[in-house]
Amino acid sequence: MNPFEMVAIIVVAVMIASVLRAKYQHRSVSADANPQDRAEIRRLNDEVRELKDRLKVLERIAVEKENSLAKEIESLRDR
Repeated sequence: MNPFEMVAIIVVAVMIASVLRAKYQHRSVSADANPQDRAEIRRLNDEVRELKDRLKVLERIAVEKENSLAKEIESLRDR
């Protein structure tokens, strides 16, 4: 095995270890959260859900306006 292969293997091993460490650290932090932090997490999750709903509405409005604009253009061409 040449030195470059050894370096590549070490880099991959360190990357995998850092991903696993971050994954398990996140789980332990959320499990050990105090009630105030859990309430904040719930509030933020609810806010994200509301924002996603609002985004869906805005996307629908944008699509409807685009279609109505296309219809207006077509009606003007028919004149």
